[in-house]
Amino acid sequence: MDMVTPVLARDLATLGRVSEETSSESVLSGLTTTLAGGVPGCAGGTAELWRRERLVVSASHSELVLLVESESRLGEGPAIEARATGNHVIVQDVLREPRWPAYAAMAVRCGVRSVLAMPITVERAVLILGLYGVRPDAFAVRGVPSLADMLAEQVTVALANMWDYDEVRTDAAQMQEALAGRAVIDQAKGIIMKSSGCSAEAAFEELRRVSQHHQVKVADLARLLVDEHQRNRGGRQD
Repeated sequence: MDMVTPVLARDLATLGRVSEETSSESVLSGLTTTLAGGVPGCAGGTAELWRRERLVVSASHSELVLLVESESRLGEGPAIEARATGNHVIVQDVLREPRWPAYAAMAVRCGVRSVLAMPITVERAVLILGLYGVRPDAFAVRGVPSLADMLAEQVTVALANMWDYDEVRTDAAQMQEALAGRAVIDQAKGIIMKSSGCSAEAAFEELRRVSQHHQVKVADLARLLVDEHQRNRGGRQD
């Protein structure tokens, strides 16, 4: 049976669309739901994203979160094997699987009989996808390559788009913070100029001298000065 279906192709394509609400968690959640609903024989999906030693886990069902956590704790199982080797790992029936007896017992308790673990490398990250069947022999070996190719292509696009969007949002936030810092520095300079009758250049030099002496950022010192000035004005008005 072909594991690549029109429904799967359609739903995977939508994962590449980003918005303000897009995050690693939302992409992985959408991916696991898509796997569970779009791959024949797949009753549930998991995704483990390893990036800079940070792990993000998502699953289509709560029982599968328990299974992923148990696999990590036991140190054995198809996902761990897939990550270690970089190869697809198929378990046609966990009851006939001799390699990981403790994992097999947990899988049965979670209602899982067959497993397909697929590693995908995206930039400096590794994504381990888990597909789970409630019956033995849910996943045909001959169908894995085409499914793996589609998943790798679509997931790479989705995660790359999300990370690019994150960078844009980060750059915008940093620019906004820089502009806000410049504005408060100008306010602080005005306060110093008014109180001492000095020039704008001399006021900034005074700010920089004090910031270096107390080992604080110029913008933070300027914010303290402006806040204190505003409090003093408020007290005089009272």
